[in-house]
Amino acid sequence: MITRYALFEGKVKEGKTEAFRKAVIERILPKWQQFPQATDVRVSFAEARDEGAPELPMILAINYPNLQAVEEALASPVRSEARAATEEVLAEFFEGRIHHHVTLANEYSL
Repeated sequence: MITRYALFEGKVKEGKTEAFRKAVIERILPKWQQFPQATDVRVSFAEARDEGAPELPMILAINYPNLQAVEEALASPVRSEARAATEEVLAEFFEGRIHHHVTLANEYSL
């Protein structure tokens, strides 16, 4: 399995936290859930951060069965709709940038 993370580094505009969360759930998440072969799409909102660590108010994660599925999803027309929805919400509520990270599930063991 492959997980593609979008790490939202920065901060939510003052007084906009609840509106940001609602917009993510209603306007962003449904678009990313339409990605071809996405087996799980989830968002987590940070409640606190470690001292000195960058603020990550939100992490979006999408699981795919393999790397080829990731490449197909990124080439899909669905991606442009998801990006447009994300950019619209970010412009309204967020100050910062997004980092993308891809992880192979078998890289880690407990």
